[in-house]
Amino acid sequence: MVEARRWFITGVSSGFGRLLAEAALARGDSVAGTLRSAGQGSEFEALAPGRAHAILLDVTDRKRIGDAVAEGVAALGGIDVLVNNAGYGLAGTVEELDEDEIDHVIETNLAGTIYVTRAALSALRESRGHVVNFSSMAGLVGLPGMAAYCAAKHGVEGFSESLAAEMKPLGVGVTIVEPGGFRTNFFKGSERIARNPMALYDDTPGGRTRSHLSGAGDMMPGDPAKAIAAVLTAVDAPEPPLRLVLGADALAGYRAKLDSVAANLTTWEAVTVGTAFSEN
Repeated sequence: MVEARRWFITGVSSGFGRLLAEAALARGDSVAGTLRSAGQGSEFEALAPGRAHAILLDVTDRKRIGDAVAEGVAALGGIDVLVNNAGYGLAGTVEELDEDEIDHVIETNLAGTIYVTRAALSALRESRGHVVNFSSMAGLVGLPGMAAYCAAKHGVEGFSESLAAEMKPLGVGVTIVEPGGFRTNFFKGSERIARNPMALYDDTPGGRTRSHLSGAGDMMPGDPAKAIAAVLTAVDAPEPPLRLVLGADALAGYRAKLDSVAANLTTWEAVTVGTAFSEN
């Protein structure tokens, strides 16, 4: 029997964040969940009165993050599991994206994760808790037509690896969740398309990504409920994994990348090791 936990989850209005909050509450845990709209708070708290706590936060508002985490700690009495879930996708080739589109997707997916985590670390050290950072298949593999989103999620990967090494001696674990395609609202509202598409990219891999993703959520292969069950299994494990890849598509994509990297290293090994300083 797993003891009841105290969860702080960003982005609980829909998608994986909402499903994870509901699953945690259903098993008797307590959840402080962040929402960007005050009007969503009462509906969230009604899921489990006294155990579901709505916290108003847009993770791009750095001045608000510290207070929001403090409110969560006060409501819960501490934090056992921090889940950085808030985020959205952005489809479009690099040339098609405006600066504000690039900046906002990185600020939301990467910077928000970093600053919420930093604000919660003292509470997590006290509880010897766990950090769960939602990345993506896009954090494992560079996908054409999603360069800005991939940049943000690759950043989450590097941040999480470093964080895991820093926090392990202090008893705080880190797990990176890396989903492939799942039937959430990610492709039906949470995913955005470049506002200024360029026709010259329409028949390129990046352009096809842009055109195919919109409204594709119902065609994704993954079951969100099974993904959430997998996350709970990982968090409850005696030794949670650093990486939790979810979906056969993500697994295949990651294995293909690993094979490609290995082949690249072998092909260029002589050049690589030939850079050593020599006295002669």
